[in-house]
Amino acid sequence: MLDVCLLGTSGMMPLPGRWLTALMTRYNGSSLLIDCGEGTQIAIREKGWSFHSIDTICFTHYHGDHISGLPGLLLSMGNADRREPVTLIGPKGLERVVNSLRVIAPELPFEVKFIELTDLEETVELYGYQIKAFQVKHNVICYGYSIEIKRGGRFYTERALENQVPQKYWNRLQKGDTITEGDITYTPQLVLGPERKGIKLTYCTDSRPTKTIATNASGSDLFICEGMYGEQEKDTKAKEYKHMTFCEAATLAKTAEVSELWLTHYSPSLIRPEDFIGEARRIFQNTKPGKDRKSVTLEFDKDE
Repeated sequence: MLDVCLLGTSGMMPLPGRWLTALMTRYNGSSLLIDCGEGTQIAIREKGWSFHSIDTICFTHYHGDHISGLPGLLLSMGNADRREPVTLIGPKGLERVVNSLRVIAPELPFEVKFIELTDLEETVELYGYQIKAFQVKHNVICYGYSIEIKRGGRFYTERALENQVPQKYWNRLQKGDTITEGDITYTPQLVLGPERKGIKLTYCTDSRPTKTIATNASGSDLFICEGMYGEQEKDTKAKEYKHMTFCEAATLAKTAEVSELWLTHYSPSLIRPEDFIGEARRIFQNTKPGKDRKSVTLEFDKDE
């Protein structure tokens, strides 16, 4: 299962009761963060989660409301006696940007690793996550992310026996290993059924609607997407500043056939997002206004 928490939902500037953009997930003892706006570590504390287990931090882009909380978070992680490496993922220029910010956090007791994205789409596998980054349409280079936890096929004892697979290899084959013994090779397909549906979360903010977003969000259990503006009269402003409205996000959710849509990254002028949710729900019924610390646990389909 995958724990998901929308730590902050504000765009541009933090507000009382609304921290800047950040998302956190937990899976199998590892935590992942997407974006790290000002106040992120406070939001983690308010949620009651720990930043000590954060192994991976992904950045959509390098505007201040998405990365300004990083130096303080890294310092807090170091003060909490973290020693394991932390991997940062983001658009080209990541190492230069982060090292500039680290002028105020120069000494850390753990290694910081960098994965810089240069292609339109890239996939990274870390800590049981399959992280797919895809470029979106903002006024600087910006990426959305799909986080997937794959699920292998069901183990069938009768298939293993039929294929004369030694029992001592069953466990390793079930985990996906391929084993060679002499001139015989045993593959997972000899004991497993077809791959089952896993868990998929897609996160996108600071972008105009694009076909790429819908394609990558396709079939997501949860789609978290920016809704900078709820008011219909803000359509022109959304286009000018390369952002999205509630209805545009809902249209993407409908096209992608996701299970649920959470809106986030609200304009500071949008004090009550729930007042504008009706029109979006007429497009995609399962649209919900995100709010700080809104959480869910995504689970594997029990029927598969």
